Formats: sequence, structure tokens, C-alpha cells
Amino acid sequence: MRTRRAVALALVAVSAALGGTVAASLPAAAGGSPGHGPSADRGPALVSRATLSADFLADGPPSGAAVTPANGRTGPFAGQVIPGFSGALDNGDGTFWGLPDNGFGSKSNSADFLLRMYLVTPDWRSGQIQVGRHISFQDPDHRIDFPLTRPDRLLTGADFDVESVQRAKDGTLWVGEEFGPFLLHFSADGVLLSAPVPFPDGKSPANPYLAPGETPRVASSRGFEALAASSDGRRLYPVVEGAFTDDADKRRRWVYEFDTRTQQYTGRTWQYQTDAESNVIGDAQWVGKDRLWLIERDDFDGAASVIKRVYEVDLSKADRDGFVRKTLVLDALKIADPRGVSTGGGYGTGETFAFPVQSFETIVPLGRDRLLLANDNNYPGNAARVPGTPDATEMVVVDLRGARLARPDDTLVVGHRGASGYRPEHTLASYETAILQCADYIEPDLVSTKDGVLVARHENEIGGTTDVATRTEFASRRTTKTIDGISLTGWFTEDFTLAELRTLRAKERIPAVRPGNTAFDGRYQVPTFDEVLDLARSSRTCSGEPVGVYPETKHPTYFDGLGLSLEEPLLATLAANGFDGRRAPVIIQSFETANLRELSGRTRLPLAQLINCSGAPWDLVAAGDTRTYADLVTREGLKGISRYADGIGACKDVLIPRDASGALLTPSPVIRDAHRAGLTVHGWTFRAENQFLPTQFRVGTDPNAHGDLEGEIRTFLRAGMDGFFTDHPDVGAAAVD
Repeated sequence: MRTRRAVALALVAVSAALGGTVAASLPAAAGGSPGHGPSADRGPALVSRATLSADFLADGPPSGAAVTPANGRTGPFAGQVIPGFSGALDNGDGTFWGLPDNGFGSKSNSADFLLRMYLVTPDWRSGQIQVGRHISFQDPDHRIDFPLTRPDRLLTGADFDVESVQRAKDGTLWVGEEFGPFLLHFSADGVLLSAPVPFPDGKSPANPYLAPGETPRVASSRGFEALAASSDGRRLYPVVEGAFTDDADKRRRWVYEFDTRTQQYTGRTWQYQTDAESNVIGDAQWVGKDRLWLIERDDFDGAASVIKRVYEVDLSKADRDGFVRKTLVLDALKIADPRGVSTGGGYGTGETFAFPVQSFETIVPLGRDRLLLANDNNYPGNAARVPGTPDATEMVVVDLRGARLARPDDTLVVGHRGASGYRPEHTLASYETAILQCADYIEPDLVSTKDGVLVARHENEIGGTTDVATRTEFASRRTTKTIDGISLTGWFTEDFTLAELRTLRAKERIPAVRPGNTAFDGRYQVPTFDEVLDLARSSRTCSGEPVGVYPETKHPTYFDGLGLSLEEPLLATLAANGFDGRRAPVIIQSFETANLRELSGRTRLPLAQLINCSGAPWDLVAAGDTRTYADLVTREGLKGISRYADGIGACKDVLIPRDASGALLTPSPVIRDAHRAGLTVHGWTFRAENQFLPTQFRVGTDPNAHGDLEGEIRTFLRAGMDGFFTDHPDVGAAAVD
């Protein structure tokens, strides 16, 4: 059960030749290849960063007369706003063409926003983006047969929502658009060359050709946010940003192929699966034969961000469900900044740089393992960096191999229910935070829905961890049940289908103890086990290793009695996600014994017998067996466990008891005896708040203030503990270091 763990990012200086900046000329990768990409022992580092004030105005007529006021800004504005970049082109000489979208988000508020591309020069030394001339998109030759906003036929944000751009070999421009969605072909100076090419498989609600009564198949603002082009320019690869409205699988996104010579879709398509239903595709770039880099992002910003990632997909390879395989290239929420390039820039800047903007929508491969990132700032609405201040437009360069990762360690750090000290437990946000904080494994507790889907909740009673109590449509579901001999009143997962459960939102379980977590209440869905596994297999620890998963089956005897056995869907979901091999980073745990004995004959994956501080496994109680947890950790009891399990996960008081005042005593013989029986020992649960700490590690008298968790963990590690569960993985990683 031991696995190497991530201690932290041990940063090394980026190549001296870079000097903390990028030279004026950043050559494009030869043949479109981005280089070698990240490796097992090196990770991303920030090289350079430049910004453009959110309030910058380009020349032109006033814009934003109909914009919704936000962050202290109210339109109209005296010139043309530049609301970030949804796409960019590298000119190979240190300059870029930046493509803003339709302006302010909808047709109704963007009629005074002119569609343009701006020539921009990031001055990496000063950290400022310089804006030069622009190209205006226009239709002087009347290629468009529906009415336009302006009589001079300059295109506006009420006509199209341009979101992505590629340059053809002849210098013409192909633009991906969302209102149709359409593909638009412009000359190098912005003149529309042919009629908008319609998408063959559906229209959006804003499509000018939508017939009365016709159901839009493409959701609003979910068209071609992403558009890649093959290195020879012959093929385009538009990606539908969101799920089709009639698709039962809301995690499916479609990649299409378009022939620029015939100006027709080829009929070839590929399926891509997002980490969560609400995630969208922000950009796409061709990086080699059959390989694309895609941005996958959520719609959150700032501290609420969960997924801001770049994945590589190989169109020639698909998994058993038909989805293209994806590999993590960059988690934009954790980029080393060894030279302090970003210091003082608000949230997500400093020693570790993050790109937590809502609309992370632009990537440009620069060659030699370098990648340009940029954002659409949705002016004036986004304030990810500084609350109340509109986000600037940012352009940053990342070296995917610019930081050396620390050597792994054998002590296992498990993110208990994720990083539940920082985000509401058992949410993808909590698990992602644990990964960012250098957890080796994440721990989902598993219960079943009415329709037999495993979801991550600490208990099947969800009144305290979701907003179900406020949902009048579910008021009648409140009931009283007896779970493992204890009477509970509330709402239970087994009374909800997955679809019903998806309408709920998670909240902090102990708000009085962790009031900071309540800022995230109401944002996140209850994740399925499949989603947790997808997140883990698409992630890497701080030392570059696969993220492990430590699932716990909750109340297996109870669920067996309902005909909702946990073990079969557990093993099936693990297998479907490639977590069923002997070397898969998975440990299955349970407080009961019978289901572990059953699993020991059905899987080669490691098993852990959980040991509570008191009481007895419920399956033993139900069977009339008088053995308790105390009996299981005797020398003979541990030998018995070793016949079906590989380790124990013990309440920390079992490993080192406390006296009447709450101070630690000397270690019990459990760790020694477990090791002699061939079992690994993991302790739980290590929390930073004083009320959970032994008295000698408390700081001050406030029970909710943080004490010396690091000191407590080190005490247990010196006693021989092999790993531990913690609500605060960052502190745990520091303790191991």
C-alpha cells in the first residue's frame, strides 16, 4: 500500500538564456510541434507575463451602452472596449493578433461593439501589452443574406460572436463563431470572402436561420469557442463548446473535421469527455499528427475555480467508450513562478501562479515546450484577481519543463474528502484543491443513488452537506431511517435518482468551524465516483505521479439490504476508468469486514480495514459477532486482517492514545503489531483546528483557530505511521517534508 508521495515543487531557475523574460521574437514550433511537453520529473514554470488594463479603450465609436454595470463600471464607454482575447495568432516576431469575442455576451448588448482583431505586442520586460493597429471584420460584398446591424456592413457583436481563429497558408483567416454556429472565412484584411458556413448538426438559439418552433440543438453561447487547423491548413477542427441539448451524456463534446478546399464538413467526428458536465472547451490547437491541445475549463473564477486545464488528445486513439484519450499538458491553477514574475498581481499570483480567470480561452503553442495563455475578461464582469476590480487582459508564457519536481517520498498523504479544510467536502473543487496541495491520494466516500449510481458523500443522509432542505420539491422526501443501528432524520441519497441529485448543490458541513468554506456553498454539484476517477486519472501529483484514489464503501450492509450493493458498481467503475490493474493507484477501504473479505476474492487492488476509535463493525454486530474494533487491533486480530487486507486505516487515538486532558501519551503497540503482521498503517483524521488537536499542539484558546497540525503529524510519523488522512493536505505535505 505504500506509494511514493509528492513533497512539494522544488523549483529550479528557468534557463539563464530566458533571463526571466521572453525575447522579442518567439519562434513558432517547427512543423507545428510544441516540443517534448511536460515530463515525469519536470513541470510548468511561468516565464513571462504582460497585461492590458481592463479599462483600455481602442479608437472608434462608443461601446457598451447596453452593458450590465459591474465592478464599478457603467457604459457607454468613450471608445471600443477590448474585453480580452478569445483567440490569438502568433506572428513569429514577438507580436500577436488578438481576437476579442462579440463584446458583452449577447446580441442585445453588443450592437455597438465592432468585431476586430488587434495587433498586440507583449512587452515582457515592462509587463505591459502594447496595442497597435486593428483589422475590422466586414462584409462589403454582401456575402451575408440576413440583415446586419450597421449600414456600412462593418460587423458587430449583434451579428456574430467570433471566438476562435486560424490563419491559412494564403494568409486568409478562418474564424469559429457561436451564434450559428458558423465558420467564417475572411481575407487577411478582414473582408468576408464567402457566405457563413453553417454547422450541419444543429443551430443555436441565436442562429438567424432558426425556424419558428425549431429546437436549438446547440445551447446558447456553446458554439465554436475552439477551432484548430492542421499544419498544412487543409483541415479545420471546430469543437462544440458544450453538450448538445438532446444528448443524454452531458459530458460529451464533439470535434468535427472541415475541408478548407471544398469548404465542406468531411463527416469525420470524434467524441471528447469533459471532467464534469458543466465544463466547456475553450480553445484548440493542432500540435502534431492527429494530436490536438484543448482547453477544458469550468465557469468559475478566482478561488472557486476547479478546472482550468490544457489536455492533449490523440484523434487516432479512443477508449472503450469511444472517447478520445486525453493527457494532461497543463493545470493552469498551479504554475511555478520561481522568479516572481507575477508577484503582487492579486489572487493566484506569487510563488505559485494560477490562471483562475473564468474565461481561460486562448492557448498558442510557441515551440520549445513553451505555451502562450490569454484570457477573455468579459469586461466589466470578471474580477478573479482583485474583488471589485475588472480583470485585466493577460498574456503569459509558460515553460512546460521549467521547474524541477521534488523526488517522491514513501509517506502517503491522503486528501480526506479532498481538501475539506478549504472547500466543501466531497466536491470536485475539494479534490482538485487537495491535488494542488500535494496530496498523493484523494478520498471519496461512496453511497448509492436510487438508480444505483455511486456518488461521493460522507453519509447517505445529505441534509447537512447539500441544499436539499431548501428545495420545496423535495420536502416530502424527508424521512427517518435507521442506519447501522442509529436513527437519523433527513434526506437520503437512496431516495433520489442521479438526475434529481444533480439539481442539488453542495454546502459546508461544519460552517461554524470552517466559515471560510461557506463562500463556496451552492456552487458545486455532488460528483459521481466516475467523475472523481476521471479527475484523478487526468491529474498528476506535485511530483508528477498519477493521483491515487482511496474510496470508502459507506454502510455496505445497509445498502445490501436495499438491493443497492456497493461492491459491484465500485469494481465496474474502477475497471471502466483503467483503475483495475495490480499497479493501479487505488486502495479500497471499509469500516465493515465482510465486504472486504468479499472484495479480496474479486480484486487484486489493495484493501484497508478501517478501525474506529470505539464500537464494532456493523456487519459483525448484525451477524451477532461480539468482536469490536479493539479486538481487531490485537496481535491476533491484526493477523486475521492480514488474511484479507493489506493495511489498516486507524483512528489516530488507537495509534497514540490521549490522557484525560487530551494530551498525547506514548504510542500503543498497534503500529508495531500491524507492521509485524505485514500491514501498512494509515491514521485518520488530521485536522488543523484546535478542537481536533491534542492539547500540546493547540495554539490559543479559540477551538476553531488553527494549531500546530504539522507538529502532531510529525509525532505520529515518528511513531511509525506510514501515511495519513488530512483535511489540510498542504500542512500534511509540509510535515512530511
